[in-house]
Amino acid sequence: MNKVTAFVALAVFASASAMAADGAALYAEKTCSACHGKDGKKTLMPDYPKIAGQNKAYVLKQMADIKSGARANGNSAAMKGVMVIVSDDEMKALADFVSQMKP
Repeated sequence: MNKVTAFVALAVFASASAMAADGAALYAEKTCSACHGKDGKKTLMPDYPKIAGQNKAYVLKQMADIKSGARANGNSAAMKGVMVIVSDDEMKALADFVSQMKP
């Protein structure tokens, strides 16, 4: 592995680690734990989804669809008010964090 390749690999790893750390902070800051539970497993209401360990792409799609209004069924109205204060980059960090939570 040459120095450039090693640097790029290290930068990608550091970026992924930072994103996960940001995701944990965002999970608290954006009040995700209020409905989905601190661990993503103990929800406020029985019909709210347990999200710990969920597929990253799926979580990102659900957040994007709720934010855009493409998804307006079930309990998505509860998240609509929160999603207006979550940026696209924050959604990616949150999806990454949620996917790494222990189910």
